[in-house]
Amino acid sequence: MRALLALLGLLLAAACGQAEPESPVNADDVMFVQMMVQHHRQGIEIARVGTSRAKNPEVKTLTAAIASTQQSEVEMMLRWLHSWDQPLTPPTGAHDHHGGMPETDVKRIQALRESKNFEYDLLNLLIAHQDDAAQMAAAEVAGGANPAVQQWASQVQSSRKGQIEMMLDLLKG
Repeated sequence: MRALLALLGLLLAAACGQAEPESPVNADDVMFVQMMVQHHRQGIEIARVGTSRAKNPEVKTLTAAIASTQQSEVEMMLRWLHSWDQPLTPPTGAHDHHGGMPETDVKRIQALRESKNFEYDLLNLLIAHQDDAAQMAAAEVAGGANPAVQQWASQVQSSRKGQIEMMLDLLKG
């Protein structure tokens, strides 16, 4: 339970990024934010499935926290994109040309909804999904120009790694 409370603290800290980033903004910042909006929306969908189907109270709490935190982060990222006068979505094929990170396939989310081994499958899907977020954030930290976005990306790396550790412990338990 102590680990869960610590993780919830990390989630809240990650959601508290600055509302309005300051200049400069480069193409890496824009692409990262655009791609993370899509990635978060997929994470929210996965987490909501988890909240509705999970039996383990820790898994239920974790998925509810992920959904809530990532919804707040989506709103923050959309404000950034608006303030930069940038499109809210990346160009088609952006995943192919910007790190090649795969999206969580709609079929995988549907399969999760029908899973007979639900919590095991949920945790494994979330571990992979959150690892992708940490990798995307690492690229932003390395190549972005906007200090607020880079700071938030660093928080994403830390919080997602914490979530992954917790989920691995839940799998062992």
